[in-house]
Amino acid sequence: MKREDLIPAEEICVRYKVERKFVRSLFDSGIIEVITIEKTEYIPQDSLTNFEKMIRLSRDLEINLEGLEAIHHLLGQIEKLQKDNRRLRNRLGLYE
Repeated sequence: MKREDLIPAEEICVRYKVERKFVRSLFDSGIIEVITIEKTEYIPQDSLTNFEKMIRLSRDLEINLEGLEAIHHLLGQIEKLQKDNRRLRNRLGLYE
């Protein structure tokens, strides 16, 4: 992963007005990825969409960490099922 694709965790905390504890808890739960380079933590740009989604759920709906973990898991399952559905539709299209 390129270094320019990484955003310092401190910058994320300031920009989104969240505590480092929140970022750490999302990382510990496996919801986002955090990369440490030379004692500085970074969040890959790929994880930013997921991070923003979790912030909105936490703030707007007041969902706790356990709820965020469950939502993250369910969203992953939905995405997997959608991919399977597309793959099966494509296969079915070959026979029609």
